[in-house]
Amino acid sequence: MRYVRVARHGGLIADLRRRPPLTIEVLLITLRIHHRTSYRYHKPVSLGPHRLMLRPRESRDLRLISSDVTITPAAAVTWAHDVFGNSVATARFQTTASSLVINSVAELQLNASAWPIFDVAATAIFYPFQYSDDEWTDLGALTVQQYPDPARRLQGWAQAFVGGNPTDTLALLKDLSAGVSAWIRYQSREDEGVQSPIQTLDRGWGSCRDFAVVFVEAARSLGFGARIVSGYLYNPDRKAVGSGDAGSTHAWAEVYVPGAGWITFDPTNRSVGGFNLIPVAVARDIRLAMPVAGSFVGMTDAFLDMSVEVLVTS
Repeated sequence: MRYVRVARHGGLIADLRRRPPLTIEVLLITLRIHHRTSYRYHKPVSLGPHRLMLRPRESRDLRLISSDVTITPAAAVTWAHDVFGNSVATARFQTTASSLVINSVAELQLNASAWPIFDVAATAIFYPFQYSDDEWTDLGALTVQQYPDPARRLQGWAQAFVGGNPTDTLALLKDLSAGVSAWIRYQSREDEGVQSPIQTLDRGWGSCRDFAVVFVEAARSLGFGARIVSGYLYNPDRKAVGSGDAGSTHAWAEVYVPGAGWITFDPTNRSVGGFNLIPVAVARDIRLAMPVAGSFVGMTDAFLDMSVEVLVTS
């Protein structure tokens, strides 16, 4: 791991004065991610198609060196990009099996700032603001709440973070993200699926995916375009919430702010920016970004167990 000092002009677009370059630290690190998913059955079953979202998303901050997926038993694998540009593999099987093992190994280089500067457009510095017609059209369903909230309880909860009219946009989003983790206690959940935001607020606990869903839905209730991100958390010092090891699967969020674009928020860890996050999939709903999804045909008691192992090393 190494840090490189980079000179960069910061500040808001609205500030037209010449500013001296700001020196920020950029994290340069090469990572290897091993993600193994195993299923076991009491007796051989017929495996249906399995949808795999395991290939990290390349970007300016992430360079993918290699990515390899192996499956046992053998499967015919095809690749495609979904509507969000995620790499999606579909595995189809021709034989019955009493176990299924999906191994994904990826090597990549992260090149991200630990303290990013966001050049927010002058029109969006203060909330509330309006997206342009084109932005509104393209954001589409990402501005619409996906979970029922007939009494507008979530909207009322989110509105409490609005300090005034107008209020600083970035400050509002940071407060909202921090408010999620202040309100909800982190608790790992092994069961599939996600709690609704109202369930999570009422229970007062949830996993990282529950934190992300509450934040995204709350941001949407305030009129922001927001999306869920699933991927991996790099946690070498074991200080981040959501992983007891150096790395794990993780879920967080992105909010679209004009000028700055998609800004990363990890409400589980109250962090802004993705210097320790490896995105794999972005989606309207967390249910559309699961790493592995599939089915089998067999007796009702055929399923024995499932295990997931993730190892992130530098």
